[in-house]
Amino acid sequence: MRWDFGRRSSNVEDRRGGGGGMAGPVVGGGIGTILLALIVTFLGGDPSILLDQANNPPAREQAPAGNPPQNDEAAQFVSVVLADTEDTWNRIFREQVGRDYQEPKLVLFAGTVQSACGFAQAAAGPFYCPRDQKVYIDLTFFRELERRHGAPGDFAQAYVVAHEVGHHVQNQLGILRKVNQLQQQVSQVQGNQLQVRVELQADCFAGVWANHTQNSKNLRLEQGDIEEGLNAASQIGDDTLQKQARGYVVPESFTHGSSAQRVEWFKRGIQSGDIEQCDTFSNRRV
Repeated sequence: MRWDFGRRSSNVEDRRGGGGGMAGPVVGGGIGTILLALIVTFLGGDPSILLDQANNPPAREQAPAGNPPQNDEAAQFVSVVLADTEDTWNRIFREQVGRDYQEPKLVLFAGTVQSACGFAQAAAGPFYCPRDQKVYIDLTFFRELERRHGAPGDFAQAYVVAHEVGHHVQNQLGILRKVNQLQQQVSQVQGNQLQVRVELQADCFAGVWANHTQNSKNLRLEQGDIEEGLNAASQIGDDTLQKQARGYVVPESFTHGSSAQRVEWFKRGIQSGDIEQCDTFSNRRV
């Protein structure tokens, strides 16, 4: 993917380099260690439920937010991808939703970070916090994506960013709030099923963005890029991660969807480019 000459987003906060590298308390206190081991490898979602359960850590000084340095290629890449999602979702909201899109902030951190949803460690992976409308990413996750999960390539990394931005789109549309309300009224298994639909819709929204990159002024897709994204979606399915972690699968505990489901909904967004095709909640089966 060619991105070198793309527009950089002004919505990136670089908090790396001070006060955030020390290990903090376990995120998701009170849950089983096996489940935690799975959760910390998953992409995305609203971590507020887990974060709220964690012990409140002592106050830590955050590195002052700034712009990523020009010689930091990974940070500049993320900034270009974020800018492209801004262009895409601004246009879609004007044309299909009928109102302005409020762009999210993207926070780069190293090791640990304090968000409005709570205190998080890099091991939890990238996440979106609806309370401050920010996406949080430790860029070392991209190495894990390639080495541990077998999902190399710049478009695989772009998919990660687009998925998290997809959660912001859900927040803008009021979807996350409604799902959170429903999850308070149902069993854990039913709550997990709702969360799967949230995650699959974010995958579909990421696919909608990928579709619109064909006309992007920031990014130029190359042969194999889409395949990199689809492979990433497959490698982080709940069933694949559970098999790797403990050798068997417990579908009732899925929170992000199977590999096949994630690929299917990402592909649906790519093929249609239409947010109306991303309604994971009206389908009886996803």
